[in-house]
Amino acid sequence: MIDRLIEKIDKTGNPSVVGLDPAYEMIPGKIKKEMLDSYGKTPKAVAEMFIAFNKGLIDGLHDIVPAAKPQIAMYEKYGLEGLRAYVETTRYAKEKGMIVIGDIKRGDISTTAAAYAAHIGMTAIEGDVFDLWNEDAVTLNPYMGFDGIEPFIKPCNEFDKGVFILVKTSNPSSADLQDLDASGAPLYEKAAALVGEWGKLAMGSMGYSRVGAVVGATFKEQGERLRKVMPSTFFLVPGYGAQGGKGSDIKGFFGSGRRGCIVNSSRGIIAAYKKDPVYGDGDFAEAARAAALKMKEDITG
Repeated sequence: MIDRLIEKIDKTGNPSVVGLDPAYEMIPGKIKKEMLDSYGKTPKAVAEMFIAFNKGLIDGLHDIVPAAKPQIAMYEKYGLEGLRAYVETTRYAKEKGMIVIGDIKRGDISTTAAAYAAHIGMTAIEGDVFDLWNEDAVTLNPYMGFDGIEPFIKPCNEFDKGVFILVKTSNPSSADLQDLDASGAPLYEKAAALVGEWGKLAMGSMGYSRVGAVVGATFKEQGERLRKVMPSTFFLVPGYGAQGGKGSDIKGFFGSGRRGCIVNSSRGIIAAYKKDPVYGDGDFAEAARAAALKMKEDITG
């Protein structure tokens, strides 16, 4: 996965990922009306709204943005219909050639962790194997230590998948835990050292591990330190745009050759049509494309 991601980034010249995190309020009026008229005020109507919205976004972005990152909670809110929309979104993004990062933030142990690992490890039934989630990588919480990570390592290697482990997240209150002193260093640096060690178990062929790290764009100095702690770790960087992160903040997050980092934007891209009066409801994909190109210029300039 990590080699394929690097190749996609090199091809597009764009180290960014679009967060496909739709909310009901984001849906263009025309799509909303069509689905409400067809399915009533139901979870199915919202699921169909999300599918139509996401497919339009993917159509407008897949040739310039290498990856998509749907946040599963936005879909789970609507139950089984929402999960159907999630799976349809990941399937369509894969069909269009995008790398799919499932933002699921799982973290547990034993058989529970092994079951969660089916997100990237396939599901076997009487000898038949199913890729039910269409994800190339997922996000994980490391709070339970290696017991919560180990079940994901095998599918990383066996099926060429990946994980991104929370290290220093972009939200302000991350400091409440992540900045605590842990024997002379902040806890997030201890987590980073572990991620670096775990990464040695799933190395790609281009210098980076299939075990990556989530490092927030809102913490410039910390991100630069973490690059030194984790030289072979690929960073997934949230916090750009709506949360205040800028391209200039993350220059030091990259490794040699301007590789090793992919930057996420969700609302800044998918809801761009709401912020620019030039665009109307029917132009949401065009607005997203323009926002994505502007982001590319900012983070690569």
